[in-house]
This record gives sequence, structure tokens and C-alpha cells, in this order.
Amino acid sequence: MKKISQPHRRAVLAGLSATLAMPAVLRVTRASAQSSKFKIGFVTPQTGPLAGFGEADSFILEGVRAAFKGLQNNGKNVDVEIIMKDSQSSSNRAAEVASELIEQDNVNLLVASATPDTTNPVADQAELNEVPCVTTNAPWQPYFFGRNGDPASGFDWTYHFFWGLEDVIGNFLAMWNSSGVGKKVGGLFPNDADGNAWGDAKLGLPPALAAAGFDLVDPGRFQMLNNDFSAQISAFKEASCEIVTGVMIPPDFATFWSQAAQQGFNPKVVTIGKALLFPSVIESLGERGNGLTTEVWWSPNHPFSSTLTGQSSRQIADAYEKVTNKPWTQPIGFNHALFEVVADVVKRSADLGDASAIIDAVAKTDIMSIVGPVDWKGGNATNPVKNVKRTPLVGGQWSVKDGKPDLVIVNNDAYPDIPVGGELKLIG
Repeated sequence: MKKISQPHRRAVLAGLSATLAMPAVLRVTRASAQSSKFKIGFVTPQTGPLAGFGEADSFILEGVRAAFKGLQNNGKNVDVEIIMKDSQSSSNRAAEVASELIEQDNVNLLVASATPDTTNPVADQAELNEVPCVTTNAPWQPYFFGRNGDPASGFDWTYHFFWGLEDVIGNFLAMWNSSGVGKKVGGLFPNDADGNAWGDAKLGLPPALAAAGFDLVDPGRFQMLNNDFSAQISAFKEASCEIVTGVMIPPDFATFWSQAAQQGFNPKVVTIGKALLFPSVIESLGERGNGLTTEVWWSPNHPFSSTLTGQSSRQIADAYEKVTNKPWTQPIGFNHALFEVVADVVKRSADLGDASAIIDAVAKTDIMSIVGPVDWKGGNATNPVKNVKRTPLVGGQWSVKDGKPDLVIVNNDAYPDIPVGGELKLIG
């Protein structure tokens, strides 16, 4: 962590540029104008195959902006501006808009959400330019190790809260053990940050599944937006896999699941990360969506409330459904929690004009948010490395009735305070 007294890289460069380009009176006037506003840059996928992660963002920001009115720092009102940029579900675009927010919009704090495709390039730009950054909605291993993080030192300017592969593995295993089916598991891992992390021979699913007595059949990495899963399906059928797992974007799972039916492959348990998070995806699958299982990061039944609005998880989910006439989605909780962290940092920062003071406030965050505890204290299992906070995770199964999907929590072994709503049922 850099000391508050030390100027950071972006401030030095900006100061040199201003000195060369503007007269003294104009410099003072512009600096004074900027100091009255605290700018937040928010990068999220609004379009492209990851758009489901950002579907609720406009709703969230409407509530957040209203709650930010009257926000104070050291007894003074703070005018908070949130600038949202669309990553277009592209890592390159995420890096590009993060750079724009830093260099053109002069944001004080970056936040980003939705898979390593968004969080990693945004965090990398923040670290490079010494801009405070908080991210979520990406398992912590692909976020941290995918950015070549060193557990001994971590990062200086970038912090993250979400669950990890150990959490998703624990939930998946608990659901599979309760199913009573055979222990041959077909693995579907794309050639991206998530897929490479989940399928990693040392840190991913393979060693954990082997230790639990499951046999993973991994046909190898596939490119995203794949149009032919025949090789994977053939391998799973040959091995008599009754369970299928992996991490996929929704279009890829839809292709796989359709081709599995066409080729007579009918597993009894299908537990897929990322692709099966959204009710819109399950609706698109029709009756074939019934019985599919996935991780559950947040739901209306989570026993947490917002430090920003005071709303319970149920109240926020109900408000979203009333306003949009759409079913609640899991990213609502975490994207809302991002701005709970922001509000807390704004209140506590010793100097909102000093990036070092802002990141110091981020590091000292300690709140009970809508998704559970968020802190980076260290010294316990929920802070595996300096920049990461692990959050609660449970397991769920989709139930489709009259074309309407309902995500039912069926495993809460790791967090008994989050109530279950039913028992796991086999597909078919």
C-alpha cells in the first residue's frame, strides 16, 4: 500500500500536463471545480453474450443514485457522479472503456462486475494507472491468479469480493452426493479465464473431484460460441457420465444441451456455472430447463439487508420484479453491494481527492452488505489473499412450472443461515 503522502503516478502525470498546457489561474479554477464532485466509473456488460449479468444495472443505479443524495464525507455533502460504460462482453472493450474512464473522465474510483472478462482488464487498467478499484461477480481465483497475482504481496489498487472455486466445488459435490447417481462427471471448460481456472489440474475441479471419489472426464478446452459439441458428448456417453458440470456462457450451454438431446445423451444431474444463473436462459430452454442445477450467489431468501437503502434481499428482489415485470436475477445483489462499498468508502475516506486515501478506505472496509460480510481484514479463511473477500455460496435447482422458472436452494451446507427450499431431484 502506498503512503498517503506519496503522489501516485496518474496525479504526477496529470500535474505535469496541466503545468505545461494551462495558465496558473485556469489550473486553480479547474481543480476547484473537480474537487466538488466524486466520480465513479462502472464497467459492466450491457450487450453481448454476458449481457444477462448487467440486465438489472439500470434498475440498480436508479436506486443507488437516489440513495447517494445527501451522502457526506467529513460533514460535507458529496456530489457523486456514476458513469456507466458497456464492456460489450469483450475483454478488450472492457480495458478500453476503463482507460477512457481513467484518462478522459478522471474518475476517482473504478468498479466493475461480471466474469473475469470484465473484472480483470478493468482491474489491470486501475492497477497500472494507480486508480482505486473494486470488482465483483467473478470467482476469486480467475480474478487473482488470472492477473498473475502473487499471494505474498497481492495488488496495491484493486480489491475484489466474491466466492471462490473451493466454494462452488463444495456446493457441487454436496448436491451430487445427495443425488445418489454414479460418480463419472463430464467436464465442459472453455478456453477462457473461467474455463482454464475451473479445469486447472492443480487449482481447479480435477483434484477436488478426485479426492471426493469422482472421476472427471475432460475432453479438453473448446472455443466460446462453439457450434459443435459432438466430441464432448461422445466422450461423456462412452464413459457413462451421469453428471455434467463446467462453466459456460448461455449460448454455448444452449447448443450443448440441444445437441445432447439430439444425440441421445441424457445425464441425470447437470450443474453448470455461469450459463444457468439467469431465468431468461431457463425460459429459453423450455421444459429442458427443468431440473438443471447451478451455484446460487444471492437470492430473495438470503438473510441480508443493504447498508445503503435498508432494504432486505426480498424487498430489493420484489422491487425489481414490480418495476421491470421480470424475474429477479442473481447479479442484482452483488452489483448493488458494489455501491454499498462505494458509499461506505466515500463516508470514511480521509481525503476524497487523494487516491491513496481512497484505497486506504477501501482496504479498511467492514460492512454487512446485501450479499453478506465484505471486508479485507485478512487472517481468516474468507480472506484467502490480501485483495479478496470470499462471500457465501449455496446450491440451487431450477423448477419450471407453466413455463415459469423458479430457482430453489437445495444445498446450504456451507451457510446454514441461508434457508433451503427443497431437495435435489434428478432430471427426467
